[in-house]
Amino acid sequence: MKEFQVATIVGVGLLGGSLGLALKERGIARTVRGVGRRQNSLDVALARGAIDESFLDLKKAVKDADLIVLCTPANSVVAELDEIHPHCRPDLVVTDVASTKSAICQHARKTWPSPLRFIGSHPMAGSEKYGAEHATGNLYNGSVVIVEKKESFHASDAHRTVCDLWKAVGSKVFELPPEQHDEILARTSHVPHIVAACLALLIDPDCHVRPMIGSGFRDTTRVAAGRAELWRDICLTNPEAIARGLIAFQEKMTRILQLVEERDARGLETFFEQAQENRKRVLDK
Repeated sequence: MKEFQVATIVGVGLLGGSLGLALKERGIARTVRGVGRRQNSLDVALARGAIDESFLDLKKAVKDADLIVLCTPANSVVAELDEIHPHCRPDLVVTDVASTKSAICQHARKTWPSPLRFIGSHPMAGSEKYGAEHATGNLYNGSVVIVEKKESFHASDAHRTVCDLWKAVGSKVFELPPEQHDEILARTSHVPHIVAACLALLIDPDCHVRPMIGSGFRDTTRVAAGRAELWRDICLTNPEAIARGLIAFQEKMTRILQLVEERDARGLETFFEQAQENRKRVLDK
């Protein structure tokens, strides 16, 4: 793909820092700017080589940029789009990495001119770790990035550029309408994280149970170590789909509670067999 002259990454944590490293290592951007709220965090990104220049002022950082990637929590993206809009080049490309898409993409369609320069993205990459100190240029290798389907808006070259960008850093691109994205991700990511958080809260940390904690607890609660701000914003920006997922989960919990209380051996076995088969079918596809 073409080389960007100036790429501005807003938020240089794990995702933003890793993208900066990937852009520089693969020669996709000549200059990478990083924007943050604290200079010490930006200094880490500079030391890691994830960015070339650091900014605390968003407006200055986007001036003359031909690529902007918003790598901040979902609840911040709409306000950032409004803030940068008057200061952007008319031919630039803007995308994001937020885990919810509908509210962000709907706002961009209403407030940005046609042909649309903002194209929503969601890279299915990362871990429970956060911060530029954990960034790696290989983070996106082999990952799936969901990109706003072009039928959702007046198509422009920006859509092709965003798809090419993610492919250039090693990702596979999958297109979905924003509303469908949020409904699916509520079941495959958002509700599972909430469940993991509930499981983490199930044990009293003062009970000295660490020697008796097995891999089941560690595996199912791993994502609960993620950044609270990120998951707060996911819940705030996808409440309807998450609520529907939680209600469906609550129904499953009510069913297993009934089976346990009734000591229904056959019912319990069937419950776990169905779960096993459903997991296999989902992952095989």
